[in-house]
Amino acid sequence: MPYKAKAKDLYISSLFKYNLKYAKSLNPDKVFILSAKYGLIDLEREIEPYDKTLNNMPSEEIKKWADCVIGQLKKEANPEEDEFIFLAGEKYRKYLLPHISKYQIPLEGMKIGEQLQYLKMRCSNE
Repeated sequence: MPYKAKAKDLYISSLFKYNLKYAKSLNPDKVFILSAKYGLIDLEREIEPYDKTLNNMPSEEIKKWADCVIGQLKKEANPEEDEFIFLAGEKYRKYLLPHISKYQIPLEGMKIGEQLQYLKMRCSNE
């Protein structure tokens, strides 16, 4: 039987961990992970480890992925009325944003080191 773990436990980079800590500190109604393989996933969902990223996918494939994610999102929230905070990279949000009315991108334009510094400063009180 293939190994499975909760989605929040599979992602182990410092950037992911600080993003998650920061996301939770905002007291949102819900936090999701944008996965290249699974689309929109709940933190507690059990998934198998994978090695897939949008970073080297052609635009057409990313658009198909984004359409799938929007379909998943509509089952969880209202893209026209709810507010979303994206902590994901540009490739992961580019084709999602046209479908979402209200959103924030607090890390937009920052390099990874700048993102980590921003997140550490905001999570240091926790």
